[in-house]
Amino acid sequence: MKEIRQLKQREHDFAAKLKQASVVERLKAYIEHQRHPAEDRNPMDLQPFSPVSINLDLTSACNFACPHCVDAAILNSGEALTLDSIEGILETLIPRGLLSVILLGGGEPTLHKDFEAVVARIKEKGVQLGIVTNGSRLERVARVAEMLEKHDWVRLSIDAAREETWQRMHRPKSALTLQDMLARAARLKTINPSISLGYSFVIVWEGIMVNENPLATNLDEIAAAVELAAKYSFDYVSFKPCLLRLPQSEKETLLYGVKKETENRIRQTIEHNLEQARKAGDDKVKVLESVNLRALLENRIDDLKRQPKVCHMQFFRTVLSPAGIFHCPAFRGVDKAKIGEKDGYNAEAAFMETQRELAKSLKTFDAANECCDIGCFYHHVNWWLEDFIRSGQRTDDIDTLLDDNFFL
Repeated sequence: MKEIRQLKQREHDFAAKLKQASVVERLKAYIEHQRHPAEDRNPMDLQPFSPVSINLDLTSACNFACPHCVDAAILNSGEALTLDSIEGILETLIPRGLLSVILLGGGEPTLHKDFEAVVARIKEKGVQLGIVTNGSRLERVARVAEMLEKHDWVRLSIDAAREETWQRMHRPKSALTLQDMLARAARLKTINPSISLGYSFVIVWEGIMVNENPLATNLDEIAAAVELAAKYSFDYVSFKPCLLRLPQSEKETLLYGVKKETENRIRQTIEHNLEQARKAGDDKVKVLESVNLRALLENRIDDLKRQPKVCHMQFFRTVLSPAGIFHCPAFRGVDKAKIGEKDGYNAEAAFMETQRELAKSLKTFDAANECCDIGCFYHHVNWWLEDFIRSGQRTDDIDTLLDDNFFL
């Protein structure tokens, strides 16, 4: 009998996450489906597994006006998911294997009128939960903080260490200050010390323009952000590069049109400032780098933009928003990535129709072409799956890992 090992790299090793005991059987089923799509079954008949993880956008409402927001075009449409709809989604997906939910994107989740009830429903079902928030309504997070467990987390999109920079980057529609928000975040840890509290920092360098206006830069605040995180009881700071949505294609991209000389200068400055940040953390705060940031620093962005034709990860995680169900967060709100309406997971018949659309997307969405400008988080796991499918290696040879972290 094969030994079941622990999952060691928790944050970004998505291939390892698919090998966890509660996921590995659907991984094997997916591989076999891709190997034999038409021999003994209809190619549109996917196994009726739910995604392992969903991004759940509760509302399109947002009370900030961040110039760098990749979802700006779909904000404040007046749309939101109802509590009844969310309960239907959970009732449909959890028996089919949903293991984690991330509340984020397309709006500020704490503005949803039933935010606390949504969190309660998710946690009552035993599903891992992540909350991404702009920090404006942390009193609502505080009300549900005691419900959160060891692997759950709350991450604040902060992106600055100075008040002036934070105000310019987020443009809050209230009198909220950075220091006040950080103090409220620290109180979450006093309510429930087991919460993993994150400080998200999108790195913006000189020359990034949105609507012909330059974004506020924060390169020289990287180390100071880690110092603030330590002061206010954060567990980690997550650094990622600034992404923009190309108007001509509606997709996110990284370093689009940037000359190599400029890219090298950006890389050197970020690496220097991250080294200072690691020293500032002094083992009190973890300094995390996103997959695409690490690729940027290692001069591998071009590799990260080379995708297989099939985006395999759309089978394992999707985005559910008031605008519908999308197979990738980088294409949130984009019709070509839409696989269902907002009620597409609400009941048995709707779920099966969404699965058919997902199967069609797996066959027709050309990731090699559509994602050639995207620094994809899932590049490594997509290629690992592609190579395994082609290899003919037995799925029973895949190592099984202990359950730990189901966020994709």
